[in-house]
Amino acid sequence: MDYISPAIALLTIAFGAFGFLAPRYTMGALDFETTKSTMGLSELRAGSGGLFVAVGLWCLFTGDPYAYFMLGVAYVGAGAGRFLSILIDKPPLTKALVFLAFEWPPAALLIWLNWPV
Repeated sequence: MDYISPAIALLTIAFGAFGFLAPRYTMGALDFETTKSTMGLSELRAGSGGLFVAVGLWCLFTGDPYAYFMLGVAYVGAGAGRFLSILIDKPPLTKALVFLAFEWPPAALLIWLNWPV
């Protein structure tokens, strides 16, 4: 059990690195496209990249259960947004469910394993 939270943090860093270092690849995977400016690339590097890399690194650096707990809370938020999108926006369902499967199960594990006492 001591390896689950760090493993999820490493996966978070890896997935975040795609948005941070390869935003055009990530845009293709997420069906994003640029229009009049490259602001979308900037947002992807920041919100889907650097943010997740930094949080994952902080979890590993501190080893603090509360940091891992908050990573779980972040995944709950991401999954909630994804679930709402499934209900309202009707994205490609299989793709959306795959992404949701990478959000809510890690969220549940991180929160359960690191619940503040």
